[in-house]
Parts: sequence; structure tokens; C-alpha cells
Amino acid sequence: MNRRALILNELGLNPVWVRHEVLAQLEAEAEHADVAQPQVAIENTPPAPNPNFSPIAQAAHQRMEETIEAAPATPSKVAKAPSQEAAAIHQVLKARNTPAALRPVEVAVAAPAELDERTQAILQMDWQRLQEAVKNCTACKLCETRSQAVFGVGDAQAQLVVVGEAPGADEDAQGEPFVGKAGKLLDNMLASIGQQRGDKVFIANVLKCRPPGNRNPQPDEVAQCAPFLQRQIELIAPKVLFASGRFAIQRLLNDDAPISALRGKIHHYRQTPVVVSYHPAYLLRNMPDKAKAWQDLLLLKTQLDK
Repeated sequence: MNRRALILNELGLNPVWVRHEVLAQLEAEAEHADVAQPQVAIENTPPAPNPNFSPIAQAAHQRMEETIEAAPATPSKVAKAPSQEAAAIHQVLKARNTPAALRPVEVAVAAPAELDERTQAILQMDWQRLQEAVKNCTACKLCETRSQAVFGVGDAQAQLVVVGEAPGADEDAQGEPFVGKAGKLLDNMLASIGQQRGDKVFIANVLKCRPPGNRNPQPDEVAQCAPFLQRQIELIAPKVLFASGRFAIQRLLNDDAPISALRGKIHHYRQTPVVVSYHPAYLLRNMPDKAKAWQDLLLLKTQLDK
């Protein structure tokens, strides 16, 4: 058996082609070197040779070890740094799996300087000046189509503030919120829990002017009217807020979840408890949900009775 076959046989390897000069170098090293046994084995290291192997076989084994150590690490041994795209995806997935209560609060985009100054001025007004400001407001395009602004109606020291969405045609004509069929239903709802319009109750809307055609309020319109409602609530300092309808709920709670997911529990606007329910105009079209609205009224009553 030739030397190459002898080496491969003693190492337990199948025959492979080996360059002649490499084999000669191994023979020379085997004659003059005392090859040490490896002390620590790693995953890709071949088994240690039998101490009875010939010097040539031991030299070949050592050369194989040196080749493995010098070779680049396998992907399973190297932890690659994530790419920027992978890192971004990780952050999105992490945010989705984090409970809402633990997520960092998003910082709102700064409002224009003139809106900030206007808001600051509104939040310093007394009740009379606030009424005048609403009456003469021209901050958005709704002033061009309204008959009159609708400030609200009721007791300025109310324990209950009802917040609706926006004036309709009847409200625009009379200058009072919640009139017509929806207003009569609201009055009946309040009466069912011992409350009455004007008697420790104040009724207001998110918007103070009627949107044309009774369309939904637009974000810029809500933003311009928001300081008025905020100041009304601050001056009245009610015991409870009753948010009626989707836009009122979104304004007070800063939450766009459906009413069905929000009703039946106590929320808060700043430090004031908030009970949410369906708008009377919606209930006139969806009679089965009146039973749910009754449950909301009972929850409201428990807060008022505290």
C-alpha cells in the first residue's frame, strides 16, 4: 500500500486526490515534529487520531485541524447584524405585539403658531367672552354657510354635560343643540334617569356650526372648534360627561374604535368620567339598539349617583 493510501486508511477516509508536494511536506514534518493532540474539540473538528497512528497520519490530522481553524466560520456560528430593513420590520412587529397601555405615547404634530395663540386665548376666556367668541367665530369655512353658531344650552354649573356631534338643520335654525326628533328622544332618555335639560345638565356639540347637508365633520373643522368645547368643560367642571355619537366619542377619548367596543365601561376625559353611547338620530333608525342605549343610561346614572 502506498503512503497516500496508508494515510487515508488510518484516518478512516475514502481515497481522495492529494497534491504530491503536500504529501512530501507531511512526510518531512512527521520526521521532525512531535504533533500535539488537540485539547478542545469543536463541532467541525475531525475525531482525534489514535495514538498508535503513524507519524504521517498524525501530521495529516494536524494539518486538517489547522485548515479548519483558518477557514471562515460557518453561518451557524456567526451572528450577523440585522439589515436596516430587518431592524425596521422588527420594530413594527414589536409595536404590534406590545399592549397599547405599554406603548410609548405618540407625539402629535405641532399646530401652526396662529392656532396655538388662538387656543391659548380661548382657554383664558370666561363664560361670557367664550359665548361671544363662538358666536363670531370665522376660523373655518363653516362660518360661510351657517345661519348661526350653536354654543350650547343648559346650566353653566351642570353636573352632567352631554356632548353631541354637530348641529343639524333644526339646530342651525333655532341656535340650540339637540332639537327636533333626535332632541325629543334625548330628552326622554335623560328623563328616564331623572335628568332634565337645563337642570344641572348642559348640552353641547363638538362642532358649533352646521356642516352643509349634515355631512360628517372634517378634521380641520373639529380642530378649530376643539378649544371651545375644552373651555366649556373646564368652566362647567361637570361630574360626568355623556358622549353621544362617534365624533363626540373620538373627540373626548381620542379613540377611533367603534362604539360597540367602547360602550359599557367608564372612560375619562382628563380627570372627568365619560360614558359613551349611540347618537339619538342613530337610535331613531336602529330601534333594536335602544336596549343597549338603556344600559348605557343606567351606567351614566350610577356615576351621577356617586
